Amino acid sequence: MTAADRFRAAVDSRDLAALEALFTEDVRLYSPVKFTPFEGRPMVLGLFGVLLRTFEDFRYVGRYTGSAETSADGSVAPSEVLLFRATVGGKAIHGIDLVHFAEDGRIKEFTVMVRPQSAVHALGEAVLAGLVADGLAPAPAGGSAGR
Repeated sequence: MTAADRFRAAVDSRDLAALEALFTEDVRLYSPVKFTPFEGRPMVLGLFGVLLRTFEDFRYVGRYTGSAETSADGSVAPSEVLLFRATVGGKAIHGIDLVHFAEDGRIKEFTVMVRPQSAVHALGEAVLAGLVADGLAPAPAGGSAGR
C-alpha cells in the first residue's frame, strides 16, 4: 500500500492518528482560502480535524501519479493529484489535493484547490469557524470569516 493509499484510507475512516503518522514534522498545507500555508504537523493535523468535520459526503473520485516541483524549496518530489467531490454548507465542491512526498514516503507538502468560488467562500467560512472553535485561530475582527 502506497503512502497515498494510506492517506486516502485515513481520510475515508476519519482516522487522525493514522494521518499524523503520514505527515512530516514540517509539513506545509497550502489552502485555497489562506495566502500563507499552514505549517507544522500539529497545525496541519488540527486543520484536518476541522476539515473532516466540515466536509459532507467527501469522496475521492480519481488520482494521477507523477512528480512535481514543491512550493517550499522548488525541489522535484514524488507526487499524487487526488480528485475529490464534497459538499459544504449546501455547496457542491469539486477539488484536487496535490500531495508531495518526502524521501521516506511521508507527506511533506499538500496543496488544496477547489471550485467554484461560492464553494471556496463557504469552505473558508466553515473552516475558520472550526479553527476558532478548536482554539487553532483567533476569532476574526469584525466577523469576516475566511480572510
